[in-house]
Amino acid sequence: MATDPGKKLFVGPRFRRIRQQLGLSQTQFAEGLGISPSYVNLIERNQRPVTAQILLRLAETYDLDLRDLATADEDRFFAELNEVFSDPLFRQIDIPKQELRDLAELCPGVTHALQRLYAAYAEARRGETLAAAQFAGRDESMGGRFDANPIEQVRDLIEANRNYFPELEQAAETLRDEINVPAQDLFAALSTRLREKHSIQTRIMPVDVMRETLRRFDRHRRQLLISELVDGPGCAFQLAFQIALSECTPAFDTIIARAGALDDTSRHLYRITLANYFAGCALMPYQPFLTAAESLGYDIHVLAQRFNTGFEQVCHRLTTLQRPNARGVPFFMLRVDNAGNVSKRFSSGTFPFSKFGGTCPLWNVHSTFDTPDRLLKQVIELPDGSRYFSVAQMVRRPVAPHPLAQPRFAIGLGCEIRHAARLVYASGMDLDKSEGTPIGINCRLCERENCAQRAEPPLTRTLILDENTRRVTSFAFSNAREV
Repeated sequence: MATDPGKKLFVGPRFRRIRQQLGLSQTQFAEGLGISPSYVNLIERNQRPVTAQILLRLAETYDLDLRDLATADEDRFFAELNEVFSDPLFRQIDIPKQELRDLAELCPGVTHALQRLYAAYAEARRGETLAAAQFAGRDESMGGRFDANPIEQVRDLIEANRNYFPELEQAAETLRDEINVPAQDLFAALSTRLREKHSIQTRIMPVDVMRETLRRFDRHRRQLLISELVDGPGCAFQLAFQIALSECTPAFDTIIARAGALDDTSRHLYRITLANYFAGCALMPYQPFLTAAESLGYDIHVLAQRFNTGFEQVCHRLTTLQRPNARGVPFFMLRVDNAGNVSKRFSSGTFPFSKFGGTCPLWNVHSTFDTPDRLLKQVIELPDGSRYFSVAQMVRRPVAPHPLAQPRFAIGLGCEIRHAARLVYASGMDLDKSEGTPIGINCRLCERENCAQRAEPPLTRTLILDENTRRVTSFAFSNAREV
């Protein structure tokens, strides 16, 4: 990260995020940098600039890559603000894009607050949740309080940490060092760990006993019960998850405490999410996995074979490789069903996922349901000209007994086009000349005209109705942005 000696650098929110990721108080951070805690406080509040000397000391003391102060978070915050202020509610307010970007960079807390307010407004307006009754004053027991969607709240926390939790990475590496077995023997080793260290017996149960439950911990009998419907990688994952609950409580408490005030539901969901994160780390330890990924050109199927994991597990793990000075490709990932519902989204890069809608149907992640045994690849281009390379494949999980429907999901994994050359899937492609498929974030935010797949007009344009004309798209709209 180059710095101009004559230019003052204010990076308070990013400076604070690095400190929190290191698990340090302002006093501890100040001691390492050789400055006072009050000076750290002023930097984090953007009341003092960061000098080149402090940046160099930061990199040397904590073995950090100064790219940690890059603008990935600000790009995400800007995309969130842009989505919020595209709503017709703000049609009469002309807010320049640069003002939104300044707000995203200097006041990420305000950005998050605005996003929560807009989420509350949107849910109340649609009348889809209890928020409508709360805002109308009909639920006196709730006192008119709005509780954020726990799932979105936890997703925000994961994004705030850039999907990387060093405490859990270290705990998982320690576990693998202690058991010291190859991937193929991991299930047996984890089972032994649970039995010998925690007096927990692992049992694989027949489907007639566990037909609708995949994993259950019987606390009274000290038994971890796993359905035979779960495949091998899934079984090892569930054992690692149980070890996380048994051994990682101090790390969980530290991470959750950094999140600030959370309600019981969000706190519990965050703990489960962190246990899942640990399980993925235990199956695919950071450095061995990163080394293999780089040497194999991020070949997902070979990585799954080498670490005895599944396609989705590998894709998820690839989004977490953000250790300072040992980074992988900054991937984004999502999981959708064949109705387009997004059940997972993770990003260590800059892809602008929408918080209030689905995805673009022109993105070939949706086409995988028609080609279940093929991995599809695609160059995509957003309306702002940013280009990404993505791969997608349908996965089935877990096995479902007849006559239940087999669960099917599509997994999409992608990165900025500048990183694509590191992927085996881009081999032989001229990425600079490859024509990208023009997609949008979703229909309500996309301003591309003449799209036959459009499901609704963009919020930022006026709908034009003409009974004498039928266009390719169901919606015609003005070219000028409403202000």
